[in-house]
Amino acid sequence: MLAFTNSDEKQSPTIIGAGCQLDGNIKTDHTVQIHGTVNGDISASTLVIGRGGSVTGNIHAQTLFLHGSLQGDAYVNVANILSNAKMSGTLNYKTLNITANTGLECKLAKRKDDKKNEK
Repeated sequence: MLAFTNSDEKQSPTIIGAGCQLDGNIKTDHTVQIHGTVNGDISASTLVIGRGGSVTGNIHAQTLFLHGSLQGDAYVNVANILSNAKMSGTLNYKTLNITANTGLECKLAKRKDDKKNEK
């Protein structure tokens, strides 16, 4: 199981469990899973905000899986917005995947690919 890694494995996820509240920023090169509450900015390779999870702050990630609530701006390459997700702020993305959802009250801003168009 990924959550039980040892010190030799350099990719253990950061998990904020249900019922837990963190006031502060999170910065990592790995995966962050939020099932509780975070009041602060998050920078990670992959961010999962679970159904009971809530983040108030700005997000910087390669990939976002939003099941829960996000209040703030998100800067991601791939945004996966799943049913029951709620978001306010601006979602800056390159690729956007949305399932049946009615909780988005945010501005969508598609970023251009960094690569130049090849002919």
